[in-house]
Amino acid sequence: MQTFGAVLTQVLHIALMLAAAPAVVGVVRWLKARMLGRRGASPLQPFRDLDKLLRKQPVLAENASVVSEAAPYAAFAASLVAIALVPSFARGMAFAPLADLILLAGLLALARMALALAGMDVGTAFGGLGAAREMSFAAFAEPALLLSVLTLAILAGTTNLDLIGATFREGALGLRVSLGLAAMAMLAVAIAENARIPVDNPATHLELTMVHEAMLLESSGRHLALWEYGAALRLTLWLSLLAAVFLPFGTAPAGSGPLAWVPGLLAWGLKMGALCLALAGFESAIAKMRVFRVPEFLGAALLLALLAAALLFVSTGLA
Repeated sequence: MQTFGAVLTQVLHIALMLAAAPAVVGVVRWLKARMLGRRGASPLQPFRDLDKLLRKQPVLAENASVVSEAAPYAAFAASLVAIALVPSFARGMAFAPLADLILLAGLLALARMALALAGMDVGTAFGGLGAAREMSFAAFAEPALLLSVLTLAILAGTTNLDLIGATFREGALGLRVSLGLAAMAMLAVAIAENARIPVDNPATHLELTMVHEAMLLESSGRHLALWEYGAALRLTLWLSLLAAVFLPFGTAPAGSGPLAWVPGLLAWGLKMGALCLALAGFESAIAKMRVFRVPEFLGAALLLALLAAALLFVSTGLA
């Protein structure tokens, strides 16, 4: 019976993530528009856009290889597997033993690599430029993420996301400076991973400054829908990850039933709404930085994560 409950929770979680991802993108866009004094499109507009793109056949360049055809599916599959590991309304899902933060980092890197390969495959200048920028930013973002994972692993004694959330929910660790520094580093990495302001602006197509969009200029139809859907999944993944680690309250415990899932679902919705509001407010109050300043931004995140891990090692040694 417990196994059936874990499998059912996992299936409901995946369905929830697939349905919520476009809505998260639409809500953030709508909130930004309202904050800027505009009416804005409906929060359901991403669903309509995806439906329209999925009905169209992709058009490939003459010199495109199998990479351009396989990359959208590989990136979407990696994003889907990654988001299946991040708990939402309940812990103890069927894939909970596999929900390792290092595995999540690897899946995100796989999706990024597929996007970069697709950008370089056709051989256009903008595609290669965007891929080069994406991988150069990843050289700073990935170490910062891994150092943040190291900090969480030292505090919780594991890299399993389910166990980390349970440990932090108990509150036995209290408030720690290292945890705050790791949170700031992960926030900066989340902004870079999702091509958000100030690292990149997903709402414009300025050729000399864009990063993520430059690699999608040759994509169309069903392939473009998969790229857009994968990006929405990764944004939802990062918001759910931050909520699971730093806002673990309200999540239904492992082995619980539907009576505990409903409050967990409401708590998850409130946390996601608050994070979407914070993201929209942050992007409305800040401008996109110049491309050559992005390594400095991610370098600061790397230093914060390194300082968080170093403080833990020093405090452990003194103890």
